[in-house]
Amino acid sequence: MDRRDFLCSALTPIVLAAGSTLVRNRPGRTPYIMTVTGPVTPDDLGFTLPHEHVLVDFIGAERVSPGRYDRREVFDVARPHLERLRSLGGQALFECTPAYLGRDPLLLRELSEATGVRIVTNTGHYGARNNQHLPSHTFTESAEQVAARWIREFEEGIDGTGIRPGFIKIGVDGQALSDIHRKLIRAAALTHLDTGLTIAAHTGPAVAAFDQIEVLREEGVAPSAWVWVHAQGESDTAAHVRAAEMGAWISFDGVRLESIDRHVALVRTMKEHDLLHRVLLSHDAGWYHVGEPGGGTFRSFDTLFTSFIPAIRDAGLTDAEIHLLTVQNPAEAFMIRVRQGNA
Repeated sequence: MDRRDFLCSALTPIVLAAGSTLVRNRPGRTPYIMTVTGPVTPDDLGFTLPHEHVLVDFIGAERVSPGRYDRREVFDVARPHLERLRSLGGQALFECTPAYLGRDPLLLRELSEATGVRIVTNTGHYGARNNQHLPSHTFTESAEQVAARWIREFEEGIDGTGIRPGFIKIGVDGQALSDIHRKLIRAAALTHLDTGLTIAAHTGPAVAAFDQIEVLREEGVAPSAWVWVHAQGESDTAAHVRAAEMGAWISFDGVRLESIDRHVALVRTMKEHDLLHRVLLSHDAGWYHVGEPGGGTFRSFDTLFTSFIPAIRDAGLTDAEIHLLTVQNPAEAFMIRVRQGNA
């Protein structure tokens, strides 16, 4: 039995028996991160990509279905990209496709077992793209009722699979929060307070970011429980600095060859303000696009290794700082624990 198997066998009975009580960081409890194959300790997560995709279906909440694709075909398309990631030193990947957009935890578990890459899936609903990926119950239920659905997935597993989410993924459009998006943030806050799951929010521009932080604080949730996804979409770097100083995680995803200079500049700005400890980096890459022949063009998870890390090293970042960005920060950001107040 290797270390990973031992940790999973040791942690899983405790997690399942205790339900959400484990997350409250009581003395003697082991911190953990929930992957599709079970819990691991933060120290064992390794080099992590915190925002990627394996499969996405944009057909809309009322029509999305596993019957729209061949899981074996998706497996065969995605597997080489995960093996490539593993060969470059990547050890973990957070798969950010939410429910009603093509989330498939069984596929993710099969890929994790086949490639050795630790994969983390999510709970939550995605309100971006004009709410077309929100199920109908989101509009009629209260934030408490929506949160109860997400909490149930954490405690019982997703759709009878026994696979549990390791974070909350929500999405809002890039402007002041609408009532329905404010409800999503409240539901995420309530879910966090019960489970300790980190909230990763597709956001973009700053106006929606600071609106979300305000709602979280109203519910007693610290900004450190929240990830500003697609923060590179905000051109005002002062907004990144301000949110990070409040404790939020700033996710500069979307790393690709044509964005290297832009992303290097973003990281250097955060370093100048002593805020590298609040930064996450990823590609927002993949994915098998349901509805396109063969899944369309799958962008691999390798640019960060082959081009971006050499570029930030040339820009003056040390190996210790690169380790902070790629290993320590993701583990700290997604460690399951309740974060209240301003912590």
